[in-house]
Parts: sequence; structure tokens; C-alpha cells
Amino acid sequence: MSDSELSAVTTPDGEPMVTATAAALDMIELLRKKHGDLMFHQSGGCCDGSSPMCYPLGEFRTGAQDVYLGEIGGCPFFIGAAQFEVWKHTALTIDVVPGRGGGFSIEAPEGVRFLTRSDVCLTP
Repeated sequence: MSDSELSAVTTPDGEPMVTATAAALDMIELLRKKHGDLMFHQSGGCCDGSSPMCYPLGEFRTGAQDVYLGEIGGCPFFIGAAQFEVWKHTALTIDVVPGRGGGFSIEAPEGVRFLTRSDVCLTP
């Protein structure tokens, strides 16, 4: 199934569940110029912590155990189903901050890392 056929998850009030700051959108555009189309996957832990990971589109395989949250900067954004169950009442804002993350995300050589900020949403 292509990303255009997927339905994005929204918050209980109908807002996008994932958004990005202007700084993150600028970094996405810089990375897109260097690497082509991109995608994100919100990590659930292990060696990369709970970081949003950015990959060239298609280099991270998603499947039935991933939830499509929507797009940021024109890039599909996924989260593992188990992590989604924990965070499903949370609006995610993807930001970029100085420093290197501990994962395999392609922004690391730029001296920055993507960071997830969150707001707990009210449930109906």
C-alpha cells in the first residue's frame, strides 16, 4: 500500500497527531536536497532511545506492526504499533536540536538530531 492510500491518525479533536517545528521543516528540506525523498519512524527505544529516525524513503521497511501518523514536510511518518498504543493520546511535535543522537538517523552528520516533543491530548 502506498503512503497516499494510508489514512493518517488524528488527535481526538481532529488535529494532526504529528507536526513539525519550522526548524525541523528546514532541516528536512536540507536533508531532502542531499538524500532525496525521506521518511520518519518514531523509535520505541533500544539503542536509539525514543527518537524520531529519518531515513531515505524505502530504506526502513514498515509493515503491519507500524502505524502511519501522517506527514511532516511531505515525508511519511510512522510509529511502531506497540509504541502507538502507549502514545495514542499524545500529539507529537518533531523538532531539531544541536547535538548528535544515538541512532542511525541521517541528520547526525549535520551536528543536529530530531527530537519528539509531546502534549497529552484529552480523550473523549
